[in-house]
Amino acid sequence: MMKAYLSAFRMRWKMELQYRGAVVGGVICQMFFGLILIALYRALYAGKPQTMPLSSVTTYVWLQQAFFRMLLASDADLLDKIRTGNIAYDLCRPLQLYGYYYSRVMAQKLLGSLLRAAPMLLFAALLPEGWGIRLPASLPAFCAAVLGLFLGLLCMCALENVTMGFTMRTLDSRGMQAMLNLLMMILCGNILPLTLFPESWQKVQKVITALPYAQLLDAPIRLYTGERALSAAPAALLLQAAWTAAIVGLGLLLWRSNQKRLILQGG
Repeated sequence: MMKAYLSAFRMRWKMELQYRGAVVGGVICQMFFGLILIALYRALYAGKPQTMPLSSVTTYVWLQQAFFRMLLASDADLLDKIRTGNIAYDLCRPLQLYGYYYSRVMAQKLLGSLLRAAPMLLFAALLPEGWGIRLPASLPAFCAAVLGLFLGLLCMCALENVTMGFTMRTLDSRGMQAMLNLLMMILCGNILPLTLFPESWQKVQKVITALPYAQLLDAPIRLYTGERALSAAPAALLLQAAWTAAIVGLGLLLWRSNQKRLILQGG
């Protein structure tokens, strides 16, 4: 069974390698948005300094932009199969359908992130202080952040499959994806670092940082910058793993329920 999932992973990996032009366009776009966001934060700090150092904010921004592809990437082939009814062919495969598409979306998000992150982080490292990315707080913090980033990828893939599970019931993914993407962009810290939320929102912030969206990029970035102490790393990683397991379990139940009551559209 694992061999089949690895084959699906490799096929999707090779498919993603074909879109080099999209990678270049994505890198340029995210570099531009990164510079714009940092300019806005520099203006904010010039008027009212925050508790979070500016160097941590610029690092936060570049890491969010570098791994943006991990957040917003969905399996267009699966969406088309759900819409047309061609998912019936996949139901004939001698493997678990959830694991098959989990492998595909993981390859898509992982390769897309790696291809974009490498040039962007190199670019950010060459920028002057106050604009670029800084080194990790320590080597152990860097290792914890890498592990946290991998757990965030697993959690993101699980969330994507839950979205696809709901799409099987509605046929149109636009409403569901628009709502979930908006929540994700806000609650993962992509629009505004969670540590910069207003003081009146501190209680809300504690709830947000415990939600699964904050485990995608916010948790590993805080470990990287040292905003979260290294002693708290085991608890942070355990929370990520727990959310991943819970969402995978929810996705499996949802997909199994969908397969029992699946009505194929098209013909």
